[in-house]
Amino acid sequence: MRFSERGQRRLTLAALTVGVAAVTASALAEDSMADPAVEIMAGSCTFCHGPNGVGVGEAVPTISGLHADQFAYMMRTYQDETNPSTVMGRIARGYTEDQIEQLALYFESLPFERPPQPSIDMTLVAEGKVLAAEYCESCHENEGRDGEGVGILAGQKLVYMRYATEDFLEGHREMERRQARKFRELMDAHGMEGFEKILHYYASVK
Repeated sequence: MRFSERGQRRLTLAALTVGVAAVTASALAEDSMADPAVEIMAGSCTFCHGPNGVGVGEAVPTISGLHADQFAYMMRTYQDETNPSTVMGRIARGYTEDQIEQLALYFESLPFERPPQPSIDMTLVAEGKVLAAEYCESCHENEGRDGEGVGILAGQKLVYMRYATEDFLEGHREMERRQARKFRELMDAHGMEGFEKILHYYASVK
């Protein structure tokens, strides 16, 4: 799938989920003020991210096992719209800072699951592994399994990673200096094909 198809795929996903997820998120967040059980708040996440934080559909990321600081950061950037989204912006705004912290700790405690991804092109994986070792491993350690501060890439949804990569490249999401430098070097040396090979590699890691 070409990166330019991102917008249509996101709109399709939004049309399927926004009505249910946005309304439910607001209601459950309000209920959680009276009943602080984190499972109640987390219930609004299950429409897309599944009961164990494993995304439903190829474009929805797995959030189980995500480091709490990274989870909270993502929610805050959805709230202030510095992170582009179709659905998450309005959902994130339904939570207080304290509720976000509770959800972050809850999902961090769940094991990161890696469901099969039939769209992975195994012919790209070997070269992607070599490129990832050169351009990514200094931050995404242990073949992308260690995600403190940067997110887990190993076994993450391929299509979601494409969307995120395109957002970074187009300037829709902020990059810290080292990440921006690595992205430029990879683009100059290997172009978009290099990114695609790396994404297929990380999606294949178990």
